[in-house]
Amino acid sequence: MSKYPAEYEIDIALRDGGVVRFRPIKPDDSQKLYEHFHRLGPESRYFRFFRVKKDLSPKELEYFSNVDYDHRMAFVAIHDDKIIAVGRYDRDAEDPAYAEVAFVVEDQQQSRGIGSQLLQLMTTHARKRGITGFRAFVLPENVQMMRLFRNSGYRLERTLDEGVYSVSFPVALSEDARAADEEREQRAVAASLLPIFYPRSIAVIGASRNRASIGGRLFHNLVKGNFSGPVFPVNPKADVVNSIRTHKSVLDIADPVDLAFIVVPARFALNAVKECAEKGVRGIVMITAGFSELGEEGRLMEQDLLEVVRSAGMRMVGPNCMGVLNTDVAVSMDGTFAPVFPPRGNVAMSSQSGALGIAILDYALRNNIGISTFVSVGNKADISGNDLLLYWEGDPATDVIVLYLESFGNPRRFARIAKRIARKKPILAVKSGRTSAGTRAASSHTGALASADVAVDALFHQAGVIRTNTLEELFDVTVLLANQPVPAGRRVGVITNAGGPGILAADALESNGLTLPEFSEELQGKLREVLSEEASTRNPVDLIASAGAAEYAHCLNAMLESDEVDAVIASYIPASPLGTPEIAAALREAGARNHGKKTFLSVFMSYDHPGDLLAGEDVRVPTYLFPEAAAVALARAVRYGEWLQTAEGEVPTFKDLDTEAGREIVARALERLGPEGGWLEPDEVEDVLSSFGIRLPESKLVLSEEEAVQAAAEIGKPVAVKVVSSSALHKSDLGGVMLGVREEEGIRKAFQKVTSAVDQVEGVLIQEMVTGGHEVLVGMTEDPLFGPLIVFGMGGVLVELVGDVSFRITPVTDLEAAAMVREIKSAKLLEGYRSYPAGDIQAVEEVILRVSALADALPEIREMDLNPVMVLAPGEGAKAVDARIRVTPTARGWSPELVDLPGQVGRPKTASSS
Repeated sequence: MSKYPAEYEIDIALRDGGVVRFRPIKPDDSQKLYEHFHRLGPESRYFRFFRVKKDLSPKELEYFSNVDYDHRMAFVAIHDDKIIAVGRYDRDAEDPAYAEVAFVVEDQQQSRGIGSQLLQLMTTHARKRGITGFRAFVLPENVQMMRLFRNSGYRLERTLDEGVYSVSFPVALSEDARAADEEREQRAVAASLLPIFYPRSIAVIGASRNRASIGGRLFHNLVKGNFSGPVFPVNPKADVVNSIRTHKSVLDIADPVDLAFIVVPARFALNAVKECAEKGVRGIVMITAGFSELGEEGRLMEQDLLEVVRSAGMRMVGPNCMGVLNTDVAVSMDGTFAPVFPPRGNVAMSSQSGALGIAILDYALRNNIGISTFVSVGNKADISGNDLLLYWEGDPATDVIVLYLESFGNPRRFARIAKRIARKKPILAVKSGRTSAGTRAASSHTGALASADVAVDALFHQAGVIRTNTLEELFDVTVLLANQPVPAGRRVGVITNAGGPGILAADALESNGLTLPEFSEELQGKLREVLSEEASTRNPVDLIASAGAAEYAHCLNAMLESDEVDAVIASYIPASPLGTPEIAAALREAGARNHGKKTFLSVFMSYDHPGDLLAGEDVRVPTYLFPEAAAVALARAVRYGEWLQTAEGEVPTFKDLDTEAGREIVARALERLGPEGGWLEPDEVEDVLSSFGIRLPESKLVLSEEEAVQAAAEIGKPVAVKVVSSSALHKSDLGGVMLGVREEEGIRKAFQKVTSAVDQVEGVLIQEMVTGGHEVLVGMTEDPLFGPLIVFGMGGVLVELVGDVSFRITPVTDLEAAAMVREIKSAKLLEGYRSYPAGDIQAVEEVILRVSALADALPEIREMDLNPVMVLAPGEGAKAVDARIRVTPTARGWSPELVDLPGQVGRPKTASSS
């Protein structure tokens, strides 16, 4: 019997917004199972057992409650400590690749999506156990079960025999099944957050008469903001707050309460949450601090809060947050204690920092950046940035998503969700912690290259998230994308009334990778129609200082209608305070005529910021104080547009992989190495790589001179002689590598030299000499939060000094592998540069993809270096000449698929082990 798989104890949002706990069945569940059976209606029992069944015998209860978690598996859904649904499979003894599945959901719990979630869990577990297909027997009248299978996205085969349907389908995760899971996830998570964003009634637990207190400010903001429903103050020590009669407890409120803001000392928070659960409150915003941010004791208190929240099917923002607001006039909820309320708009924001959240709202107000919703997530005990992304994905009021991040709860899930949403709506992020005082100690080339911030950059790059370095830059890009279309390309036209700003703009644009094409004679002729002889029309267009609104209007219309540029920047320095309104009006009118066609922004080099003058009812022209800020914002938007134009790519499936063999090799090595793990022996490295189709030169591990001579003779070619020592990362620097060695005497001398180069000799590798080609590095290191990071760069001894590498997070797609090879500065060497011959680039891409597959399949691998990989001539492939792999034990049951299970809320139990 396999060990109980605790990694499956998870909370999942359902389509009605509720949250239910799912877990494997346990032997002591027999009483709960008995009670569950007797809550089933007669029809549900008949559909499950194909006969009228009034009871379960003790023998049946024992059988159903005890599974081996391998050939027989069962999951249960739990609510209020009761089993409300069961899904199970039993492996077919005659055809072990298939298993028979069955489900039963209590009548009052049906149509919530519980059966779909049970199916998702069972297919996930079955794939890990080598089961390739499911089979179910369904009565024709059981319409809901047939609908569940049809909507699952799996390819069904259905036959009817003696009045019973036999439904079979492969459990491999197809694109249709993945899409169905993701659609259910988005709808369910969004529904679970509706009570947070659109509550019909609110209770403020800890509302205070003291306007200077947090509870006083928050309650005042809700009332002053004209929230569309009733707001109930809860304060056992006051009769009235803000002229509204209080309640001693949320339980004393006669009306239903959708959302509760809790602003009480941490020691009283748990009781407040329990009362909310009893009251039937659906959402909580825990303003109170004093939990996991303070250490272990606070973390345990936070866990107690979360347990109550999850058991009651509620959702919670925080703790340790500043609140939530929604500018939609249908709700008008100012649920923060900030002193400002931003204008309504199309930008959704999330901040992990409460203090910065206040500054963000103030900046948005001063710069007229319209907000749809804002959430201060705090400690993210329950509702995370991933949940908010899913809500904003379908929110019609949101066109741009802005995130201030300090940490990731589940980066693998973030990457999947963000990559999909960024195709529809731009996502901008500032991630603090770009540097680390203590960069991880690394024992491989790959680990040394993977700095503290590399994983974040790789994640954002793959997901299409626009990363900015500062909050100011964040808002510069936000105001552009919230008001203008995404640029179609890198060509920019600049118009100015002064030469200096035009030059500055040109320098800033080109230094950020954008181009200023010289305009055609035809376009220049149109521009000259209204300009003086002193004006320049080549690009930048210099109108000279005497130009007024008419000249700006004419030239802007010509440039915006031209197909010679993808974006236009209008720069203006006021020659006198009187001309600014007219120029602003000309820009605004040009923007209105162009609306939605071409990216248009402005630079007003004046402290009298004209943002309001450039904003009309239907259009707003983003404006910046200096051209450098405009250039950076536009460049970010251009790169996002280029990402949108790229195909998504696919994670290839290699049919020649022997994953089980690789797992067995690693498992045996860990038995030898013990709980701390260590470096694999050369023959183990060779076997692991070979099981994943990665080519290596012929080699033999020897322990003596005589064995070295014999091994070289058997290889029959010039050989490389390399010392094997776990303490020697840079063997060539120490004299531990001899290349092109021939003849018996040369082998003996080389053996003596490399073994004397290090103190700890574990053997010597005699390896076929691979000559010619290019040296590249392909490696992998395990980031403690993000999982496996794949690196590619030009290899050899200078790889760390040069640092010309690219990173991606697994799984790597075919297009990402191609991009990795081509985006390093020295990529032209592989294409053939001057005297350097071309290399087999396709083979390099395949090595990257195979390493990615290896890293995902064998999570015990923590570091891996293939350095160098010799890239031979086109068509001749690539061989890993030197390789090192370090392994450590991993948590039982860990898998990338389980860490990112669609619909799961909160942090996965296994995330910390990845």
